[in-house]
Amino acid sequence: MKGFEVGQEFETTVVQISNDTVFIDVGLKSEGFVDKAEFVDKDGNLTVHEGDKIKVYYMSANRDELHFTTRLAGDKAGKQMLESAFHSGLPVEGRVEQEIKGGFEVKIGTTRAFCPYSQMGYKNRAEPAEYIGKNATFVITEYKNDGKNIVLSNRKVLENEANEKINSLSKELKVGAVVKGTVKSLQSYGAFIDINGFQALLPISEISHTRVSDIASVLSEGQQIEAKIIKAEWNGDRSKVSLSMKELEQDPWSSVADKFPVGTKISGSIARIAAFGLFVNIAPGVDGLVHISALQDVNDKTNLSKKYKVGEAFDVIVEKIDQEEKRLSLKPATSNEQDNSADEYFKGHAADDDGETYNPFAALLKK
Repeated sequence: MKGFEVGQEFETTVVQISNDTVFIDVGLKSEGFVDKAEFVDKDGNLTVHEGDKIKVYYMSANRDELHFTTRLAGDKAGKQMLESAFHSGLPVEGRVEQEIKGGFEVKIGTTRAFCPYSQMGYKNRAEPAEYIGKNATFVITEYKNDGKNIVLSNRKVLENEANEKINSLSKELKVGAVVKGTVKSLQSYGAFIDINGFQALLPISEISHTRVSDIASVLSEGQQIEAKIIKAEWNGDRSKVSLSMKELEQDPWSSVADKFPVGTKISGSIARIAAFGLFVNIAPGVDGLVHISALQDVNDKTNLSKKYKVGEAFDVIVEKIDQEEKRLSLKPATSNEQDNSADEYFKGHAADDDGETYNPFAALLKK
């Protein structure tokens, strides 16, 4: 205990929680303790449990009892403790009293301090009036004139918390991991997904193997999703994580050769129109190309967008499959209606050919 210094920081474990005390392991025969009130949120809920890892600061010793805190506040914030907090970086809790020139007047216990505008808040800063009358956590960046001039920073506290969270998440959110999250916002290029407070990007191209043109038609804010992490770059507040929902789906191309062997005739629909041909959808997530050279009554100068429309039915025959590259070569086919009409026509004249190939001129002569 003699080796402990006021404001000294400890990483420790919660070993027991009583009515008003949280006991922690400090590596000695006796346990340290923290006032339970420090771990109760604004709704009265306890925010720690036995076995949790927490960060605390040494305050004082009384016989065999070691008193720790997570931050200085109220009557604990005496002159000696505030000076120790300045040297050790111990967080202090203060109430924002009023807006003054250059920043805010903050009261820590009975001591008045100053927080510049630039040091209040972090990424999403509120208007100055929104801070007045509220409690916040600070670190003391200047302690002068025997405590008469104290300068605070709330920004540094929030930055440290964000960095600690990033470090923790970087160990959990790794490429290949499957995670659950909540859709936070929708953009034309994708959706931002909240994963334990971190905003990850789900690109529109990674939502499904089926082409998605309107993201709002498949996702909505507040929706719970499951996705796979396909990219993770951890670099402080520039950290980026990319997700994929389609990675959890069966790839429709894995069975294309079995379902649609070469020569198969399929009724599809035009999915996209390019200068060099038509992309025809033959199954969810599977588009093939009908090259312009295979189309009738067109040439390389024809504007296909004026001749064809997206969504229009289009019958095709499978010409070539490159399953590895996910490419499908198609050619136009007669429509099912044309095939049915031809069948009926030939069946209706079956008696005219006497078992031979039907000859329309011979049929006319018989009449």
